Amino acid sequence: MRDPLDETGDDQVERLRAGDEPAFSALVDELHGPLLRLARTFTRSQALAEDIVQETWIGVIRGIDRFEGRSSLRTWIFGILIRRARTLAARDARRRVGEAAASPPGLEWEPGAGKRGLWSRRPIPWGLDDPASVVEGEEALAIVAAAFENLPESQRQVVQLRDVEGLSATEVCNILGLSETNQRVLLHRGRAAVRNALDRAFREGERLRALGLAIGSAVLGLGGVG
Repeated sequence: MRDPLDETGDDQVERLRAGDEPAFSALVDELHGPLLRLARTFTRSQALAEDIVQETWIGVIRGIDRFEGRSSLRTWIFGILIRRARTLAARDARRRVGEAAASPPGLEWEPGAGKRGLWSRRPIPWGLDDPASVVEGEEALAIVAAAFENLPESQRQVVQLRDVEGLSATEVCNILGLSETNQRVLLHRGRAAVRNALDRAFREGERLRALGLAIGSAVLGLGGVG
């Protein structure tokens, strides 16, 4: 049996149009992860991201006969996801706004209201001998992931498609409907924000390390005082 991923784009499309299940399964195996990661740039809800990807695959099945080949199959599928994601994320946002308006206000602390809204119990100390170990112990990937999650949605999407999925600038412009200049600016700002987060972590680690050394030297020096 031929491997569907070893064939040309035209062959793959023809097999998909013919309802070839192995070809579709191979396509899902190849793109489901990238599609899910892209969907997560529209929402922080894993469940909604899964729904977006599910709707995308439904769109692929229903629309493959209309695929004209003006872009790669992968780019076309990413484009379907973008449209589904915008629709479903906007619908979810409207639902959340409605639920928030219908629900009673949360319990916030107010003067004279006792402990309502405060910690129910005192936070447990970390018990670290060296604060610098917090920075040193964190993986750089964790810092990058956190910085990426905090990017504005448009920057997250461009960085995801360019740097994670490896798409070209032209493909990203077509998928997201961006001008070349806008795509370049969003990519630069997203990359810069992630780099700045790494720089801050490194500088803070250096500062804490220097502070720890200074305090350690002072404490050891006390042994000779008398």
